Amino acid sequence: MALLRPLLTALALLTCRPGGSLGCALPGSHAQVSRDNLVLLGQMRRLSPFLCLRARKDFRFPREMLEGGQLREAQAAAAVLRELLQQTFNLLHTERSSAAWSPAPLHGLRSGLHRQLEALDACLVQAAGEGERAPGMQGPALAIKRYFQDIRVYLEDEGYSDCAWEIVRLEIMRALSSSATLQDSLAIKDGDLGSP
Repeated sequence: MALLRPLLTALALLTCRPGGSLGCALPGSHAQVSRDNLVLLGQMRRLSPFLCLRARKDFRFPREMLEGGQLREAQAAAAVLRELLQQTFNLLHTERSSAAWSPAPLHGLRSGLHRQLEALDACLVQAAGEGERAPGMQGPALAIKRYFQDIRVYLEDEGYSDCAWEIVRLEIMRALSSSATLQDSLAIKDGDLGSP
């Protein structure tokens, strides 16, 4: 549990920020959903990662694109966060993932990701103006999509083995946690903390 605390904190900070600079506010439950998602990912562990050392792979999460200042606008950062959550949701919403993990935590994680996606969609629509969507498939968002494509290819190449799924579970935790730099783009002013 001690190892999960930094991951929980990073994801909570990443996704719970009311989007003061985005022009909308995420629901107060958003932070709790983020923490719950990481706890559920932890509960989905079926075997020790040490048994899967041979299956390890560096998927090269596009950290440098997220940290390199390419996400100066809060809307772009929210679009990248949305893509990260959407790709995670898509990966976990397959028949093969259902076979890999226990149904209860998997269902809870899917539900949590879905709630976060709905909240981000509402913010992006509100920020872009009525009926418009912020562009999301450019630069860093596209890199996130390619990153998840590499994960899918890896799973296929590994025959969707238990070890492959364990490596992917850890990678998802790492990706969600290390994308905390997006919080800087979604940061709010102290006075905005209480705004709805």
